[in-house]
Amino acid sequence: MSVELDLSRKPAVAAATLNLAGQNLAGLGREGLRLAMIAAGVEEKKARMRATQLWRWIYHYGVTDFAKMTDVAKELRALLGDKFVLERPPISASQLSVDGTRKWLVGYGPNVEAECVYIPDVGKAGALCVSSQVGCTLTCTFCHTGTQKLVRNLSAAEIVNQVMVARDTLGEWPTSTEDRLLTNIVFMGMGEPLYNLDNVVEAIETITDGEGISISKRRITVSTAGVAPKIPELGARTGAMLAISLHATNDDLRNELVPINKKYNLKELFDAIRQYPDLSNSKRVTFEYVMLKGVNDSLAEARDLVRLMKHVPAKINLIPFNPWPGTKYECSDWETIEAFAEVLNRAGYASPIRTPRGRDILAACGQLRSESVKEKASEALKRRLAEKEASGQ
Repeated sequence: MSVELDLSRKPAVAAATLNLAGQNLAGLGREGLRLAMIAAGVEEKKARMRATQLWRWIYHYGVTDFAKMTDVAKELRALLGDKFVLERPPISASQLSVDGTRKWLVGYGPNVEAECVYIPDVGKAGALCVSSQVGCTLTCTFCHTGTQKLVRNLSAAEIVNQVMVARDTLGEWPTSTEDRLLTNIVFMGMGEPLYNLDNVVEAIETITDGEGISISKRRITVSTAGVAPKIPELGARTGAMLAISLHATNDDLRNELVPINKKYNLKELFDAIRQYPDLSNSKRVTFEYVMLKGVNDSLAEARDLVRLMKHVPAKINLIPFNPWPGTKYECSDWETIEAFAEVLNRAGYASPIRTPRGRDILAACGQLRSESVKEKASEALKRRLAEKEASGQ
């Protein structure tokens, strides 16, 4: 039975004592690869060099076979092949929208699946919306993901592997600076990224490394529903762009739509936003505002939104509500959305109306949801014992 390395934090035991049988190296950060080399028997003083070789093959060339690593000695390739794998997570389902949007349901173990979505013609060329958790704790009432209980955080490697799955499909190996289809990453999928900040930070380090996938930090956007204490830390640790899932201009309504507002109200949220490092006209906060018919779409609320944005370099993405099964909300009329946008534009704020993408495959903003369920400890134990008995161990 294989043991998965937890490399999101400093290891509590010496790497040489770990059981590495079948350990997947795809998705690991540089330090994780170095520790894996030491655990496999590579001399410690050579481990960093070997990890650098592997890094380029895994993240620049996207290889899934050690035999293709031609600048690695045959003996070491054989050793690596015995102890490790270079695998993508299984794809439980793959869907293609009529507008070119792609959605993958990625498996991470029994009852653990997350969705990620590639949207063409967004950002410089195309954006990948990645998940940071399976399920969500925030229960935003307009969001389909919020109807699914949190199963668990995704590891840094599991987040990175969503990017690798997309690049496999798009034919983006080896990494090139020209004619790339995937240029932007947005942490706007399942889950609240700031409740999994350590793994999000590590994943961003891997995704932005110039010797691998090499996506600019300025093309990474992390969206939060408002975990105020973690917002300045996110900026200091990643340099990523910040997005705020706002959706209301007063605490009473936001308490209803985005319940985390009861813990961190609008004043606390905006105090934290103003502390985000390096905010300027070239590094603006993106505010996401879903347009809900008769709920938050009046011209008075548009004017309140302008007042709320005061002294914050910002743009506002107006998002026509994307329906999902069982929702009580409706999308605002198009004329209402345009009038709302005009108030913001006149005040000097860019306020694009986001074109819904992937609605036909439930891949649009607020529609992501998997059927994963949190497994009780007793059920997990029974399952592991049954698997062990079936394998004859």
